[in-house]
Amino acid sequence: MQAIIPLILSGGAGTRLWPLSTEERPKQFVALGKTSSLIENTVLRCRDRIFDHRPIVVSGDRYRFLIAEALRNLRIDGEIMLEPVARDSCAAVAAGCLAAQARSPSALVLVLAADHMIHDNTSFVQAVVAATADAEEGKLVTFGVKPTTPETAYGYIKPGEALRKNGCYRIDSFVEKPDVSRAEKYIREGYFWNSGNFLFRADVFLDELGYHAPEILAAVRLAYANSVLHGDFKILNREHFASSPRLSIDYAVMEKTAHAAIFPVNYQWSDVGSWDAVRDLLPKDEFGNCVFGDGLVADGANNLLYASDIETLLIGVEGLIVVATSKGVLVTREGLSEKLKVVLQGKRKPA
Repeated sequence: MQAIIPLILSGGAGTRLWPLSTEERPKQFVALGKTSSLIENTVLRCRDRIFDHRPIVVSGDRYRFLIAEALRNLRIDGEIMLEPVARDSCAAVAAGCLAAQARSPSALVLVLAADHMIHDNTSFVQAVVAATADAEEGKLVTFGVKPTTPETAYGYIKPGEALRKNGCYRIDSFVEKPDVSRAEKYIREGYFWNSGNFLFRADVFLDELGYHAPEILAAVRLAYANSVLHGDFKILNREHFASSPRLSIDYAVMEKTAHAAIFPVNYQWSDVGSWDAVRDLLPKDEFGNCVFGDGLVADGANNLLYASDIETLLIGVEGLIVVATSKGVLVTREGLSEKLKVVLQGKRKPA
C-alpha cells in the first residue's frame, strides 16, 4: 500500500472560541488543556507508518509563521501552501491534491481539519486502514461518526448499502444541521455525524471536481501552476485563485458525485466548535467543574472555567462558562456558547 499523504486544512478564523482564540491566533494554534496545539495534535495523529511523513498544510497567508512554528516544534518537514484569499474548503483541497499528485499521480490523500480533536489515535489509524481499499478503488470516502447526543451543530449523513464487509457504505443522503427533535430522529434511524474528514485518490477527486465544479478546478490549476516559492512556502497565484467560486467540498463534490462513500467510526471526535464542546472534552472534578489555568471554583458545580494570564475565582455558581484572558472575558451559560459567533459578527470584533 502506498503511503497516504495527510492534507491538513488550517484556514479557520477561530472566532467561536473567543477570547482564547482570535483572528490573529485561531483555535487550531491553541492548546486546549494540553501542551500541544490542535494542529500539532492533528499532525501527530498521522505519524503511523501508513502515512507519508511530510504532510501538506493549506492555510491563509496570514498564518504562515504559526504553521511553520507548529511543524518546527514537532521537528517535522511539511509542505506549506498558502491561499492568498479564502475560497472555502473545496479550492483548498484541490490545491492540496495537485501538490499530492506532484509526488505520485495516483496519490492517496487524507483530508483533515487542523482544529478537530480525536482522542483515540489507534482507532483513528485503524479506520483509515480499513477505508483504504474502497478509496483505492475510486471511492471518495468521508468518515461518519456515530452520534452520542442529538447534536445540532453538525451535519448528518444517511448511509446506504454496504460496499464490502467491514468497509464503507454508499451515501444515501447528506442533511444539514437539524433541530433537536430532527437530530433525535436521525440517531434513531442510524445516521452519522459528518466529520468533514475524507480519504480518496487525488486523481479521482480532481476528475469529479472537473465534472461537477469545473470553474473551481480551472481556477485552482492556474493558481497552482503560477504559484511562487517564498522560502518554505508555496504561495498560490492571487488572481487565479480569487477567481474560484467559494464552495465547500460537500456542496461542490460530495453531495453530487456517484462515488461518495461513508466509513462509520466510533471514536470520540469533536470539531471543537464551541466552549460547550471544550467543556465536554476536558476532565472534570467530582462536582462536574472543568478548570484550566489560573482559576478556582468554590461551592459550585458544572462550570467551565478557562483562565489564562489572569487569576479567576467562581463562588457559588452553577452551569457557567467563564473564559478569562488578557484579550477579553467571556461569561455565558452552558448551552449558549454557540451564539458567540453571531454576537461577534453583530458588533465590532474585539482585537
